[in-house]
Amino acid sequence: MKRSHISIFALCLAALLCLTACGGTARESEPNDPHTGQVEVFNGSREVWITPQEGVPVNTLKSDDFTVDETGRPVYIGDEYEAVYGIDVSYCQQDVDWQQVKDSGIDFAILRIGARGYGKETGNIIEDDYFEANYAAAKAAGVKLGVYFFSQAISEEEAVEEADFVLSMLRGKDLQLPVYFDWEHISYDEARTNDINGETITDACIAFCERIKEGGFEPGVYMYAGMAYYEYDLSRLTDYDFWCASIGDYPYFYYAHTVWQYSFTGLVPGIATDCDLNIMFIKK
Repeated sequence: MKRSHISIFALCLAALLCLTACGGTARESEPNDPHTGQVEVFNGSREVWITPQEGVPVNTLKSDDFTVDETGRPVYIGDEYEAVYGIDVSYCQQDVDWQQVKDSGIDFAILRIGARGYGKETGNIIEDDYFEANYAAAKAAGVKLGVYFFSQAISEEEAVEEADFVLSMLRGKDLQLPVYFDWEHISYDEARTNDINGETITDACIAFCERIKEGGFEPGVYMYAGMAYYEYDLSRLTDYDFWCASIGDYPYFYYAHTVWQYSFTGLVPGIATDCDLNIMFIKK
């Protein structure tokens, strides 16, 4: 009788061990989490998963660091940075009363200096029609200045050509802020850049920025989420200043950046049309 009890116990124990072992094997063979090593970020319209790029500093600004004033403008309330307000403008804003802009609390401006066309047969470099007037009047009003070039370079050689154009336009001028490389995909038309890949864009960006540096100016890179998360190899661009767009009440852009573009539809005294609004974070 005792042997029977022992035998039954032994059989039950063996069965339990077998089930446990089989269960463990099943769990180990389950598919891995597809988001292992990724982070979930807001891209301006929805949450998406991205794989963080190694060696690229992460944005430490959080929503708790910001409030909104009575005009709807985001206000930095943290104590790590000094936050100053700025705009970026091009020919789209046409004539600007820069003294009114300055008196309204705008401390800096990033001016479009030129662009390369995106047409299949052209790709010509053009000067922004309002750059010279904007530069002279903004400087006279005491607004700190940087510039950006809208690139459609498809090679390092074209990027260097763009940088040389910018340097020729800046001859005899001084800037307090960087010269930004602004490469964007054309989504609303056929473009000569349709088939370009992220590695080529990154190579072009570096070629542009290094040429700007050789010319005695600080280089920077403008980017929006799609370019940063899926195109640029940011690990190769960390020597340059980042100006990033994340439209909203706080800078939710994943990577660290000096200038935050928070609106495309700002209204500023002295400007008759909408313009882009920015905040620059200066380490205390």
